[in-house]
Formats: sequence, C-alpha cells, structure tokens
Amino acid sequence: MAKRAGWLGRLGNRLSLMEARLNERRAEVEAESNGAAAVPVPVAAAAAVGAVPGVGAGAPAASVPTPPPGTSAEHPHHPHPPALGGRPDPASVVPWGMRVAAEASWRLLLLAGMLWVVMKVISEVRLVVLAFAAALLVTALLQPFVVRLRRLGLPRGLATAVTAILGFVVIGLVGWFVVWQVMENLDDLSARVRDGINELKIWALDSPFHVTEKQINDIAKNLSESIGTNTEQITSAGLQGVTVLVEVLTGILLAMFSTLFLLYDGKRIWTWVQGLVPAAARPGVAGAGPRAWRTLTAYVRGTVLVALIDAIFIGLGLYFLKVPMAVPLAVFIFLFAFIPLVGAVVSGALAVVVALVTQGPWTGLMVLVVVLAVQQIEGHVLQPFILGRAVRVHPLAVVLSVAAGSMVAGIGGAVVAVPLVAVTNTVVVYLRAYSRDQELHGAAPIGPGPHGSTVYEQAVREAGHDQRA
Repeated sequence: MAKRAGWLGRLGNRLSLMEARLNERRAEVEAESNGAAAVPVPVAAAAAVGAVPGVGAGAPAASVPTPPPGTSAEHPHHPHPPALGGRPDPASVVPWGMRVAAEASWRLLLLAGMLWVVMKVISEVRLVVLAFAAALLVTALLQPFVVRLRRLGLPRGLATAVTAILGFVVIGLVGWFVVWQVMENLDDLSARVRDGINELKIWALDSPFHVTEKQINDIAKNLSESIGTNTEQITSAGLQGVTVLVEVLTGILLAMFSTLFLLYDGKRIWTWVQGLVPAAARPGVAGAGPRAWRTLTAYVRGTVLVALIDAIFIGLGLYFLKVPMAVPLAVFIFLFAFIPLVGAVVSGALAVVVALVTQGPWTGLMVLVVVLAVQQIEGHVLQPFILGRAVRVHPLAVVLSVAAGSMVAGIGGAVVAVPLVAVTNTVVVYLRAYSRDQELHGAAPIGPGPHGSTVYEQAVREAGHDQRA
C-alpha cells in the first residue's frame, strides 16, 4: 500500500506540473492576442516529491513563480519596453540624434532648393533687381534731406520733388564731368602713353634683366597680330557693349522712378509689406524694419563720406605729382569706392598705371605710396570712426559676399552685397533678441508645437521631470 500511495503521489505531482505548464502557455497566447508582451511565469516544480517545502507525498506541488530569463528576483521587470502589435514603434527604435539630423537635413535641403530658385529668378530679372537695389541705396542717401525739408514746412510732394531733382542733377553732372575730362585729355594721354612705352623700352634695354630689342619687337609684333586676328571678336564685343549700354540706360530710368516713389510713399510701401507677413510675426518684423533701414542709411552715408575723402586726398596727390587726368581719376576712385575691397584695388591700380606710363617709374612709385597710405588710413581710421558699430561686418564676410555678388550679378552684385549682409546681420540680431525677450515674458512660442516622433521623446522627458519633482 505504501508503494502504491507513493506512485499515486508522484503521478499527481506530474499531472499538476502539466496543468501548470498548460496554463502558462494559455496565458502567453492570450497576451500575444491582446497585443501585450508575453511574460512567462514558469512553475518551479521539482521532479522529485518534496522539492517544495510543506508538500507531502500524495499532494500536488504548489506553483512557485520565478523571474523570467535575463532578470533577477530583486528586479522582476522585462529588460525591453513592451511591443505594440507584436513590434515596437519605428520612431522609438531610431536614436534621438539620428532623428534630429534627419529632420534638420530635410529642412536644409528645402532651404537650399528655395535659395536656388530665388537665385535663378534673380538672374532672370537681374536688371530689375539691381535697379531697385540702387534705388534703395539712393533713397537711403536722399531721405534725410526730405525729412529736413518737411520740417521746414514744405509739403511732402514738393519736398520729394526738390530732393529727387537735385540728387539726379548732381549725379548727372558728376557723370558728365568724368566723360568730358576723359574726352578732353584723351589725345594728350595717348601721346604720353606712347612716350611712356618708349621710356619703358629704353629702361628695359638698360636694365640688368638682359632684355634685347629683338625680344621687345617680337612682343609688340605678337600683340599687333593678336589684335588683327581677333577683329571679329572685338567687333562683337563692341556690339555687346551697345546692348549693355541700352540695359544700363533702362536700369537708370527704373532706378530713378523707383527712387521717386520710395521717397514719396516709403511708409505706405512698408505698411503694405508688413501686411504680407503672418500676424504672429508682424511685431518682430515691425521692429526689425526701422533698424534695418537705419543700418542701410548709415552704410550709404558713411561710404559716401569715406569715398569722398579718398578721392580728394588721392586726387591731390596725383595733381601735385603732375599726373595727367588727375580729376577724372579722382572721380573714378570715388565711384569705385562703393565696391568694398575690390574697388579700392582697381582704382588705385589704374592711377598707378597711368602715372607709370606717363611720368615714369619714380612717379608711379610715389603714386603707389600715396594710394596705399590713404587706403590704410581709410581702413583703420575712417571706416571704424564713421561707420562705427552700425554696419560692422567681419572682413571674411565682406570678401565672401563681394565674391558671391559679383558671380551672381557682376559689378552691381558686388556693390549691393555688403549692404545686404549688413542689413541681414542687423535683422537677425534683433529678431534673436526679440525672441529671447518674448520667452522671458512668458509669451507663447511662434510656430507649431512638437509633432511626429518628437512628441514621444518630449513626453518621456516631461514624465521624468515630474517624477523628480
């Protein structure tokens, strides 16, 4: 009987173990069908009777849950987050840094595409864009005179007409004076250039470089042959020059009309532009606009003053050194000063070359010294003192902007590039400070809230912050 009772007890234990395993498997299947992770709850039943304390022979062993594989009894949690629908959310398995890089990348690609389209449009209507940019620069120069005439009691239309007419007359007289001086001194300049070339030839023959007369004659012959063989190209270039002249005249007329309307209706035009901006961003734009205009006005007035000082002092140097066409060269220096860096180099080199071929190497060297001295005073004294902090732009930004502007729109692009960079810098600095001030005063941020996979990470951070609090 004892043997039979022991055999029945062992059979009962095995049946109980089989039932527990079936229940465990049923629970796993139900958990998978409900979309939750199956957490196995195995039964620790000993194969032999008496493995569990308190269980005697003939009694089924109690089911004792043990922690799943990969965990310990102290931390009975699953090491991975629960899966949704049997698989984890794709956004949750992508690292945070990769998601940020991806979202930043498609935004950068969108901005690059938009910038490319804008550049293509500008290149197609380059004449209109440059004419309007020139009108903005001239308006920034002439607007203070309109304001003063208004303070004296003149109506707005009359003050605008007087300022525009006087400004256009002065600009036209400067252009006519340059052309007249060049035409008056062209014959004398040609004769002096021939004499200068002969002097340079004699100097080269007597120099220690061992230059022979045959080599100089070969160079002159090759030059004349090149001119003769490229007659067609020179003729086509002349025809293109006529086309360019027509475009320049058209641009001048557009700039004149644009300047007239900007002087008269500048405030209304700015109000209309503000209406195109979304309502949430209008306060920031309304504050950035006047600051950008003050920056542009300071740049134009400072550049005109610096260019005038350069032209006067270099022109006096050319006059006392008896260089021909000193006054037209001074006017060229004034006009080229509106092209940062490049304009000063080109106008100074032109003055040195004219002095070299007309007065000899010694005069050319003295003109070079005068040009370098005036430009050093301009760069280290005049520009910081006159322009100040209003339009302070890093020299690297100046070089890159001038290069980019010249590649996009030629000389006009090089003239417009630096004031555009200065105005953009002013607007960005103000909008950044405005946004920071809005955040300090508790204003709601402009733009949509977090969306997509960003919501998950933000919810996790907020939950952790709440738990720490």
